[in-house]
Amino acid sequence: MKVNVHAVNFNVDGKLVDFVQDRMDKLEKYYDKVVSSNVYLKVEKTSDKENKIVEVKMNVPGDDFMVKKQCKTFEEGIELSAESLERLLVKRKEKMSPHI
Repeated sequence: MKVNVHAVNFNVDGKLVDFVQDRMDKLEKYYDKVVSSNVYLKVEKTSDKENKIVEVKMNVPGDDFMVKKQCKTFEEGIELSAESLERLLVKRKEKMSPHI
């Protein structure tokens, strides 16, 4: 799966990009027809500790899934986003599979 990582208002390091790629690749075992994913990492300028925002837009044939999470760290946000996408992809696969 092609994963595009976009960092808004900061420079992202290689470890975080690799983490995002690995986590998104794991989603292919739930639904193998995923075309691509765009991951947007944003930092809000607030005094709140949970100022990291992760948005994931996943393209599958016929649909786009969008998940947005706000957390203390990008890793936590990516994990929560991936878990939400897992549920969406499993639901999508069940809907698409032929009923016997």
